[in-house]
Amino acid sequence: MRFIESIRPQLAALTALGALFLTGCAVGPNYHRTTVNAPSTFRNAGEVTSTNSLADQSWWSVFEDPDLQSLISAALTNNYDLLRATARVEQALAIQHQARSAFLPQVGYIGMADRGHNMFLGLPAPNGRTTDSFFAGFDAVWEIDLWGRLRRHNEAARAMLLATEEGRRGVRLTLLSGVARAYFELLELDEKLQIAQRTARSFEQTLRLFAEQHEGGLTSKLEESRARAALRSVSATIPELQRQITLKENELSVLVGRNPGPITRSAAGLQQQLPPAVPVGLPAMLLERRPDLRQAEQQLRAANAQIGVAAGDFLPKVGLTAVYGGVSTELSALTSGGANAWSLAAATVGPLFQGGRLTARYRHAQVACEEARLAYQQTALNAFREVADALASRQRLEEARREQADAVLAYQEAVQVARDRYNAGKASYYEVLEAQQQLFPAENVLSQIQVNQRLVLIQLYKALGGGWSLAELEWYGNSTGTPPGSEPVK
Repeated sequence: MRFIESIRPQLAALTALGALFLTGCAVGPNYHRTTVNAPSTFRNAGEVTSTNSLADQSWWSVFEDPDLQSLISAALTNNYDLLRATARVEQALAIQHQARSAFLPQVGYIGMADRGHNMFLGLPAPNGRTTDSFFAGFDAVWEIDLWGRLRRHNEAARAMLLATEEGRRGVRLTLLSGVARAYFELLELDEKLQIAQRTARSFEQTLRLFAEQHEGGLTSKLEESRARAALRSVSATIPELQRQITLKENELSVLVGRNPGPITRSAAGLQQQLPPAVPVGLPAMLLERRPDLRQAEQQLRAANAQIGVAAGDFLPKVGLTAVYGGVSTELSALTSGGANAWSLAAATVGPLFQGGRLTARYRHAQVACEEARLAYQQTALNAFREVADALASRQRLEEARREQADAVLAYQEAVQVARDRYNAGKASYYEVLEAQQQLFPAENVLSQIQVNQRLVLIQLYKALGGGWSLAELEWYGNSTGTPPGSEPVK
């Protein structure tokens, strides 16, 4: 305590001087957001009359299927990619804490015991005697951030922490989209399987009829062979569809973090009406909403700060060192007042000749920052494209659905007309078979288009940065953190 009291004025002056330095300018360029050439509107968006966006909605209001909500909630809790992303955030937080600790004095302890002739604590002591020497104390080292090098290092670490957090949001959004995509693809496979089974039953009846007529001499072998070929062709698709269903269930099981197994779903998910219009907002909003863009910007900020760190290496480092303890030839005397020892020193260390190492490091930091700038601009450009692609697909798929729905309706009418003609004795059942053969692929194409419409909605929600305004807890269902899938379905 007497030591602390004796140097209190010096410590107060040094603290004030350090605070003055810490509030000064830091070496290196300050960060300024890079200009992005954003279009005024998205292509194929039509006339934009509102800044509202599909991304403003929560995921459970976009995907209203209770079974899908349960799967998404499970994936957000158990998916390993998301758990790994959370671990990366914790690592970045620890690194940021390490960088921040450089602002504070680094305090340690030291103890020494020595026995030697004409030596005292390892130093020459020509007294002609063999002596014991002991030392115990504390040492402190504090680098004064005179040029802001440590501040730039801390800025870079904090930016990388924020980038990692945005990376986790990106993984979360990708996971959500992946679960929804796989779920609707599974429903599509279910529907195609139903179409194939229904068509196979119809072809089986046709084959039975032709076989009976052939045995009675009413038809040739050609009709029976064509009917059998049509049946077998459709029947061959059933095992393949069942295989794909199993694989898709396994994919969904892994996404939700559990072993492969069956997936609960309802065919009603494909019957839900799609919104007639989807607001997309303004392209510039993506810079604030898409997690990959926010991550790329934080990575650019970190790279910009690293230029300051590299520039600071050219300048001298100013530091303070302090030692306080006890030194004595007797261990029992270390705590006595006469054994007290202290030291307070300032030091300056700087480079003179490094063979171009510091210059190369500074140049590397500059080029790395430029690369990060280009990556940010490229990410923005890809974001505008993804939204435009989804909007174009949504528009054209609706046109294709209307046309294909008319085609299916026409084929269904053709099958019915062929049956009526056959029952009236005006045509052979061969006409019915031909109409059925044309209906089967048409129904499959319509099913594919309808699912693609839902996949495009998922793609658009992701491309717009869906759920950007949700707090961390709200991602798991609502403001209370209760997943929608765990609530009774009303």
